Formats: sequence, C-alpha cells, structure tokens
Amino acid sequence: MQNDHRIERRGLLRTGLVMGGMLAATASGSTTALAQSAGRTASDERPATPDQAWARLREGNRRWVAGTSTHPHQDAARRAEVAQKQDPFAVVFSCIDSRVAPEFVFDTGLGDLFVLRTAGQTIDPLVTGSAEYGPAELGTPLVVVLGHQRCGAVTAAAESLHDHKKLPGELDTITSSLRSAYKRSGGDVDKMIRINTVDVVNQLKKDKLFAPRIAKRQLKVIGAYYSIDSGEVTRLV
Repeated sequence: MQNDHRIERRGLLRTGLVMGGMLAATASGSTTALAQSAGRTASDERPATPDQAWARLREGNRRWVAGTSTHPHQDAARRAEVAQKQDPFAVVFSCIDSRVAPEFVFDTGLGDLFVLRTAGQTIDPLVTGSAEYGPAELGTPLVVVLGHQRCGAVTAAAESLHDHKKLPGELDTITSSLRSAYKRSGGDVDKMIRINTVDVVNQLKKDKLFAPRIAKRQLKVIGAYYSIDSGEVTRLV
C-alpha cells in the first residue's frame, strides 16, 4: 500500500509538471502572439488616402528631426514580407544630394516609398514615367516633390546662367531645365530651389495619368522643402 501511495504521488507530480509546462508554453505562446499583435500597430497599416500618407511622412520626419528615428521596416522580417509584393504609400521625388535620403528624412523602410532622385529634382519624360508607376499601377496615393537647402545642382546652374558659361557634358541640360526658375528668382538660389519645386509639382499635376486621380481625390501631388540644417521638411504647396 505504501508503495502504491508513492506511485500515485509520483504520477500526480509528473502530471502536475506536464500540465504546468503546457500552461507555461500556452501562456508563452499567447504572450508572443500578443507581442506580435502589439508590434503591428496602426502605424504599420498602409495609409489609404493622400492625407494619411502625408501624415505618416510628417510623423517620420518629426522623429528624424528629434533624433528619435525608429528605423521601421528595416529587418529580415520586413524583407521577407515584401519579397513577393510591394505596396508603397508614397512616391518621393528628390535630389541626388547625399545628405537628402528620403528613407532617412521620413524614417521609413523597405517597401514604404518609391524614390526618384535627379540633380535638383529636374524632370523629363523618363522621370515622369517612373513617377507614374506607383499611382497608376498600385494606387499609391501621394507624390512628394522634395527640394532642399543648399542644392549644389541648382547653385551650379545659377552660376552658369549668371556667368553665361556652359557646364560640361550633360550637366548643361540641368541648367536648361532650371533656366525659368533662375529668371523668376532673380538669381537667388534658395528662391530658385523653391520655385523649381513648385514648377515640378504643377507639371506633374497636369500629367494625363495623375490628373484624373487628383480630380477623384485618390492622389495628391505636393511640394516640400528640406532643411539640411535642422532636418525638417516643410510643405510648400
């Protein structure tokens, strides 16, 4: 009988340990699931409207300015998530300047933005076609034309036009693209940057693929200006 009681106690102990382990595993799994659910906050949802997309970019830029960037969507999990399909929420058309990287400026990551970059954000049919892809094919709701402080390309073009000296190679095509902005700015480089940014916005708004979407409020094309000194992006138009 005594041996029987020992066997029963051992059986109960084993059962308790097993049940305890199962409960712990379940609790751990639930905690992990909750953590994963908590990890995917509203900020992970793709903005569906132009205003939502701009708000997301502004939030990211505020973090960049404050030095509190979270570097979202920059891990292996995100890489796997977007491996077969992309659905960016904005197109950012900016300068080639090494200090103006949209993914940093707006604190975004893989699959968040279509990014186009040319010197002085000058535009031609090839660039326009590239900008059209997101809104036309994937319904991307926002296009941002981003000018910036102390743009070297605009400065070089202004100096070329002022001195009547042609820039070498294809650099002179940049000067030609900025000639109108130069004249209207009175040669002031910062004004020239802002005027050119607005010009490109107005040109894109008239695009045959953009105009119908803009009319239906499915798309916005806006212009903005990036301060290299502060990191802040301000809207121009």
